[in-house]
Amino acid sequence: MNLRKLREAESLFLHRYPGGFESEEMLKIGRKHNVGKLAEFAREALSRKRFSSQAAVLDDIVRIVSRSSMVSMFEKPKFRDYVNGMNREDRAYLADGYRKLLHGNQARGFEDVADVLREGRLAKWSLMTVCLFYWNPEKEVFVKPTTTKNVIRQFELEDLTYRPQPTWPFYDTYRDVISEMKALVDPSLSPNNAAFTGFLMMTTSVGRPG
Repeated sequence: MNLRKLREAESLFLHRYPGGFESEEMLKIGRKHNVGKLAEFAREALSRKRFSSQAAVLDDIVRIVSRSSMVSMFEKPKFRDYVNGMNREDRAYLADGYRKLLHGNQARGFEDVADVLREGRLAKWSLMTVCLFYWNPEKEVFVKPTTTKNVIRQFELEDLTYRPQPTWPFYDTYRDVISEMKALVDPSLSPNNAAFTGFLMMTTSVGRPG
């Protein structure tokens, strides 16, 4: 990681937005994404006890994807229709994958969910990480391909090579690196991990605000 570039990004962002994500302009942008309310919904909807009803928990996962401003408008209906159209066995496997991902063996859960979504050509980084993020927005990360590739390039994250196909090793390493980077900058830049990666994106050479 290039610490000098991270410090420069921090200085640039705080100069433009004093107070970081507590500045008036960034608060206005944050309200459009509604992370707080969706995270509150996810904590209840995806709690361990809710997985006793596979149908209900999958319905709520579809709701989270549909309500997220971070998921493409093209992916939302495809995800909804695919999940709703699966047979009982596949739905049970998918629900159990999410249970492991959120409450058990995360690596195994990630691969199980990816296996099911891959059958519908929906194993996309956004769909694989959106529920993880809302479940625990201070720990988990939302992987947006363009943002992730630019962050890796700009801040010279040498241990990471982005691939379009989601894998747990990449996610696990990227999450650790984001946590490390957060600890090195002002806390106002990381009210949640999506905001923090948004800050990183806004200060890359291709994403820097004019």
